[in-house]
Amino acid sequence: MTDSRFSRRDWLKTAALATTPVLLGTLPTRASAAIPVAGKTPALTPAEIAAIEAAMGKKGTYVEAQATHTTPLPRNDLKVTIKGEAVPISFGFGGWVAIKHTLDGKAAMLMSDTVLLQEEVNPLMSAALANGLEIGAVHNHFFYEEPRIFYMHIHGMGTPEELAKKFAATLKNSKLLPANQPPAATPTAPTGNTATPSTAAPTSKELFDLPALDKLVGYQGVVNGPTYKYTVGRADVQSLMMGTEMTAAIGLNSWAAFAGRQADAHIAGDIAMLEAEVNPVIKTLRAHNLEVVAVHNHMLFDQPRMMFLHYYGRGPAAQLAAGFRAALDQLGKTGSQGMHMKH
Repeated sequence: MTDSRFSRRDWLKTAALATTPVLLGTLPTRASAAIPVAGKTPALTPAEIAAIEAAMGKKGTYVEAQATHTTPLPRNDLKVTIKGEAVPISFGFGGWVAIKHTLDGKAAMLMSDTVLLQEEVNPLMSAALANGLEIGAVHNHFFYEEPRIFYMHIHGMGTPEELAKKFAATLKNSKLLPANQPPAATPTAPTGNTATPSTAAPTSKELFDLPALDKLVGYQGVVNGPTYKYTVGRADVQSLMMGTEMTAAIGLNSWAAFAGRQADAHIAGDIAMLEAEVNPVIKTLRAHNLEVVAVHNHMLFDQPRMMFLHYYGRGPAAQLAAGFRAALDQLGKTGSQGMHMKH
């Protein structure tokens, strides 16, 4: 039986053994599989997944290769603009919560990223602490957005069911709980017309030259309504936090989201970096005329220490994609290189 009493303090006592980074001497290619690790994260059982989804009141996604269950938490109640122009919620205004076991299977970890209005930050922070969860970070991910949005990362240790119940209780009186969210708006044709593929609001398949963008970035993205998103993990680094392997599905990833259209696009995203990579990435993004919005942590007690950089840009989609690819090319130069897609 999982011992939920195995706490963060216990992990800190054994951090020197449990969080040794694994770096490759040989540089794998983009298509390489993730590096081997000492031990494999135990899978979540069907019963544990069912308990998580029952507590959250929403179906999630289980990534078997990373033994991680994720529940999306989009803020469908918000209407967001950047520099006065409306942008879709899927451009970067959706949060998430993920749960997976520690490598030894004695406990599980919850990690989340919550999307909040300024006045929502401290009430949710107090609720998280009251429910036995902890705060890892509070910060911005954007410039120029209205209303102003902040992102709070929450984590906790326990059994999967306990963690899901604690998190749901934390969200109970907030807009973030799935039960308190309106459904995502469905694009419709203008009044008087029947919605058909030719008259419905276009998706990113029609708005962008996806094969051209995929060729520039070197990965295949995911269509989410009018946005197109790449999510790229770090296969060259084993990052552990409190005995848990941090992978793309639980937040250790770089991403880029495109909105607008091919000739006039917005890009926003995040680069996951080792500390030595921060300034090379900043230099590269600025050389490609992308704005650096924030540099900060998302996690506590992670080894090696990972930093996250958020960026924004506007212009032809191909130019923006080239800037994202150039930033990815700065990763792994200190002894290892290579990233993999989140499945």
